[in-house]
Amino acid sequence: MSEAEIFEVLDDRFRACVNRGARIEKLFESCRWAEGPAYVPAGRYLVWSDAPNDRMLRFDETNGAVGVFRHPAGHANGNTLDRQGRLVTCEHGERRVTRTEHDGSLTVVVDRFGGKRLNSPNDVVVASDGSIWFTDPTYGIDSDYEGHKADSEIGACHVYRVDGVTGECRIAADDFVQPNGIAFSPDETLLYVSDTGVSHVADGPRHIRVFDVSPNGALTGGDVFATCTVGSFDGFRLDEAGRVWTSAGDGVHCYEPDGSLIGKVCTPEPAANVEFGGPARNRLFICATTSLYAVLLPVSGARSGDIR
Repeated sequence: MSEAEIFEVLDDRFRACVNRGARIEKLFESCRWAEGPAYVPAGRYLVWSDAPNDRMLRFDETNGAVGVFRHPAGHANGNTLDRQGRLVTCEHGERRVTRTEHDGSLTVVVDRFGGKRLNSPNDVVVASDGSIWFTDPTYGIDSDYEGHKADSEIGACHVYRVDGVTGECRIAADDFVQPNGIAFSPDETLLYVSDTGVSHVADGPRHIRVFDVSPNGALTGGDVFATCTVGSFDGFRLDEAGRVWTSAGDGVHCYEPDGSLIGKVCTPEPAANVEFGGPARNRLFICATTSLYAVLLPVSGARSGDIR
């Protein structure tokens, strides 16, 4: 791809966010649905999920090698790191959120709410106070493709918060159709959550909402931040300036904090999720359907609650 093909500039502010002459690298292919990238700085590697194939993969940034990180993997989807550098994973198949300890063992963070099994935790973020926030749509129980077909025991799709001290799980937001991607602003005063309810409801939501976060973790607001113009938003990350870099049907869309769409990173396949990595956190990894891509940018990903 040429520069013109890679980057679509919709606002002059986007020109400072991309490198002239940069190219998109295809790092791996043969996934069925690439999702949930999480960069591990201590090892300079990226972990991501291939939910339909029930595996997690690992890309070594030092030599370009790709191998299986975990299989079977509970039809894992979203991943992130906590403050101790441990991997936190949403598992569609087991309908739970787990943490991979430093010795490789798994700890179940949460698998039920009010005594009922969760639907299929999808994406997750960890705040600086250690609280774990995750979305719980029904994609993993809708069919056997990326989980196991089952009825929803809870009967609704929510955003949850797990207290970092007590482990108590509570509903943080309960007015979503299919909550999906989730991320904090750099200062953690805002929480962004995408709703891909259009997959289940005619003319349903295909947008990102933004909430104000109080010191005790309560959410207020929830206005629509942006509506997807091509396909649907899924996973996303923020950079140090508070810009939102989100997956979409034609690649990655970049939004200013004021909600303006300023440009796109175009990919050959629909994108599902993104992650900032590399020593300077300026390498944008893109999970796009069958493949993992990356592009170097002159902006760096935000250091929020996890250790990115």
